Amino acid sequence: MSAATDALVEGVLKRDVRAVARAISLVEDGEESAAAILGGLFPHGGKALVIGVTGPPGAGKSSLVDRLTFLLRRSGKTVGIVAVDPTSPFTGGAILGDRIRMQAHATDEGVFIRSMATRGHLGGLAATTGHVMTVLDASGKDVILLETVGVGQDEVEVVSVADVTVVVLVPGLGDEVQALKAGIMEIADVFVVNKADRDGVDRLVTEISSMLSLSTHEGVPPEIVTTVATTGAGVPALWEHIDAFRVRAEASGRLARKRRGRVEQALEKALEDRLMKAVRSRFLPPEDLERTIDRLAAREIDPLAAAEDVLRKMGFS
Repeated sequence: MSAATDALVEGVLKRDVRAVARAISLVEDGEESAAAILGGLFPHGGKALVIGVTGPPGAGKSSLVDRLTFLLRRSGKTVGIVAVDPTSPFTGGAILGDRIRMQAHATDEGVFIRSMATRGHLGGLAATTGHVMTVLDASGKDVILLETVGVGQDEVEVVSVADVTVVVLVPGLGDEVQALKAGIMEIADVFVVNKADRDGVDRLVTEISSMLSLSTHEGVPPEIVTTVATTGAGVPALWEHIDAFRVRAEASGRLARKRRGRVEQALEKALEDRLMKAVRSRFLPPEDLERTIDRLAAREIDPLAAAEDVLRKMGFS
C-alpha cells in the first residue's frame, strides 16, 4: 500500500469520520486504491451486527431506521446506516436522499450515514454495498442498518448481506401481500407492520401469520411486531425481537453460517469482476467485442457460441 492508503486505513481504524467518508467514496467509485483499502480493513471487520431493513416503497423504512438509531444510541451503541436509493436517470446519483430524513443524527459522531445509488444494480442494493459495509464494520460500528431501495418482491439480495432481515409492511396493501410472498415475504427474520395506527392492522397481522403457518422456517418462526415509526411506538419491542433472533442464531450456528456464506459470495463476486476485466483486456478488446456484437446482432452466432469462442482463446475449452 502507498503511504496515503496506509494513513487512510489507519484513520478508519481510529474511527476518524473524514477518513471513513473518504474510504467509502474510494471503494464505492472503484478507484485504484480500493483493493488496498479493503485489504487493509477486512481483517478488522466481522464484528458489527448487520440489520437489513426491506419492504415495499412507502412502508416507512427510513423512519423506522431513524427510530432504531435513536434507541441504539441511547443504549451506547455506535451505528452505521447505509441507505440505498434509486438512481437518478440524469445524474446517476441517489434521488430520494434518505439522509434528509435523518438530519437529527447529523452531529452525532456515533452515527455515520451513507446514501448510495443503485446505479442500475437490481435486488434492492448497490453493487458496492458490501464494500461500504466492510469500511463501516472496520471503523468500529456496533450495528449497521442497511435500508434497501424498496423495489418490491425482487428485493431479496439483502438476505445475503444481512445478519438479520427485517421486512416492513403496512396496512392497506391488500392482495399485494400475496404477490410479495414469493419474494421478500420469505426472507424475513422479523416482520414489522408499520403505521399501525391505521385501519387494517389486525387483518395484515393475520395474513402474515397465515402465510407463516404454511411455510417452513429454520428454528423459531419470524416474530410479527407492530410499530408506528413516526412516534417510536413499538420500536423497543422490535429491537428486543431483533436481539433475541441474534442470540438464537449465534447459539444455533446459523449466524456463523450466514457470515460464511457472505464471504463466499464476496469471493465469487470478486472473481467474476477480475475475470471479466481480464477477459476484456486480454481476450476481448473493444474491436473484437464490437465485431462479436455485430455478429450477434446479425444472428450469425448465438451468445453461448460467442462465449465458447472467448473461452477457447483463454485455453479453457
